[in-house]
Amino acid sequence: MAEFERDWLLRLGTQRALEIVSEACRHIPDELLSLAPDVPWKKIRGIGNILRHQYHKIADDVIWVVVTKNILPLKAAIKSIQHSIGVER
Repeated sequence: MAEFERDWLLRLGTQRALEIVSEACRHIPDELLSLAPDVPWKKIRGIGNILRHQYHKIADDVIWVVVTKNILPLKAAIKSIQHSIGVER
């Protein structure tokens, strides 16, 4: 966390990556999202709006938790959805 807080380029890159993930989730049909009901899809979609438009609300500690605690479960959910529709990457 300390390095993350010190490195502005790392913070901005991480925020941009989360924006991309958020936007990508907006394009997944709701019927596919329902295959992973434990994932907070609404929050994932919403974090992009905060990152794009509400800079004053960006908290490094929140971004850090998203990256360290939530990305791997999200990745697993996406892989599960891909598998269920026959798309493997």
